Amino acid sequence: MKIFLNGEFVDKENAKISVFDHGLLYGDGVFEGIRLYDRCVFKLNDHLERLAYSAKALLLELPMSSEALSDAVCETCRMNELTNGYIRLVVTRGAGHLGLNPEGCGPASVIIIADKIQLYPEELYETGLKIITVASRRINSAALPPAVKSLNYLNNILAKIEAKRVGFQEALMLNDKGEIAECTGDNVFVLQKGRLFTPPLDAGSLRGITRGVVMDIANELGIPCSEQALTRYDLWTADECFLTGTAAEVIPCVEVDHRMVGEGKPGSLTKRFIDVFRSKVSVEGVKI
Repeated sequence: MKIFLNGEFVDKENAKISVFDHGLLYGDGVFEGIRLYDRCVFKLNDHLERLAYSAKALLLELPMSSEALSDAVCETCRMNELTNGYIRLVVTRGAGHLGLNPEGCGPASVIIIADKIQLYPEELYETGLKIITVASRRINSAALPPAVKSLNYLNNILAKIEAKRVGFQEALMLNDKGEIAECTGDNVFVLQKGRLFTPPLDAGSLRGITRGVVMDIANELGIPCSEQALTRYDLWTADECFLTGTAAEVIPCVEVDHRMVGEGKPGSLTKRFIDVFRSKVSVEGVKI
C-alpha cells in the first residue's frame, strides 16, 4: 500500500508524522472519508469543499489547493490499483510545542490513505440494523459546531463503546435537549406517512455528504423532506428508519431501543432510496 504524505508516496510502514504534531497531541486537524465506486470518486468536490470549510472554521490553512488535493486523491487510488474502496483524507495542524496554542505549528501535514472498508456486514443491508440510545450526549453545537469534521471524535467513540458493550453495532446519540442528534458515524432519517424527516444541523448533526444526496433523492422521488427536531418517540413510532454515511451508505434500521420500527424489516421506501443511491455512486463524482 502506498500512502500520500506531504506530496510524496511512501510505503505504509514509512508513513510517519512527528509525535509533536498537534493532530496527534490534541486532535487538531480535519478529515474526510470518501468512497470510490467503479473508479469514480463519489462527490469528491463536495468532500473537498467541506474539508475547506472545516479547516477555515479552525483557522487551519490548507497547504494544497482543492485542485491539487483532488489530483492527489485520484493518484493515491491509482497507485494502489483500486477500483472500489474508501479514502481517508487528513490534514493536521502540524508539529509544534506541547502547549495548546497552535501558533508556531506547521507546516500542516496532508495524509491520504486509500484502502478497503466494510462498516457493517452485508446481511444487515437486507435484514436491517438494530440501534440503541446511549448515555453519552452529543457535544453542544455552541461548544463545537458539528459542521466541523475535526480529528477529535472522542465523543462518538465513547458512544460507540457503550453500544458495543451491550451488543449493538451502532448508538443513537441525543443532544443536551434530549433530541436526536445523530448516530456515532451516521445521520438519521425517519419516514412517517410518506414524509421524510431528519434532525437539523443545530441539533448536533454532521452536514453529511450522503445525507445531502438522500435529501436530493427525496426531491427526485417527490417525497416531502424536512429538517425537524426529532425525539426517540419519533423513531420508535416511525413507519421506516434508515441511517446514512459515507462508509455506511444507506442502511435500514429496524429496531430502536428494543422497539420494532414499522414491521421490523426494511421498508419499501427505504429500499427505494438504497436503489437510487446505488445508481448514483459510480457516475456522480470524479473519474480516476
